[in-house]
Amino acid sequence: MPQPKSRKIAVLGYRSVAFTKMITVNGQEYLLQLVDTAGQDEYSIFPQTYSIDINGYILVYSVTSNKSFEVIKVIHEKLLDMVGKVQVPIMLVGNKKDLHMERVISCEEGKALADSWNAAFMESSAKENQTAVEVFKRTILEAEKMEGGAPQGRTSCSLM
Repeated sequence: MPQPKSRKIAVLGYRSVAFTKMITVNGQEYLLQLVDTAGQDEYSIFPQTYSIDINGYILVYSVTSNKSFEVIKVIHEKLLDMVGKVQVPIMLVGNKKDLHMERVISCEEGKALADSWNAAFMESSAKENQTAVEVFKRTILEAEKMEGGAPQGRTSCSLM
């Protein structure tokens, strides 16, 4: 079996931990180093450590919060300010999709924002662990595409 590839993914969002996780995508093992900045204040300085050797960014907002949707736009701008034109994949994730009665951000709004950033998009629920794994798998696949290691394909709004 081939050696696991190492990938570093930053999870950015509103309202910090770092951890590693082994995940298998298309038969290849990946050791993910996850840098979670969710909860960082949108007015804080974007730490340079979140822009060095990162293989992908996952930007997370809550579909139940207009504030988190606005903050994620600020975080994206800070990301571009720090790293310039991003050469790694960005995935926008609308979390808490299971809270239908509290939803204030539609799937279409999230998809439109992701499209404007040329980013992948999906909605998830922390209550559904498999959805979280799918977010990381899709980010790895996007990173592999950029490195020429996976077939090209356009992603669309995915409701898991």
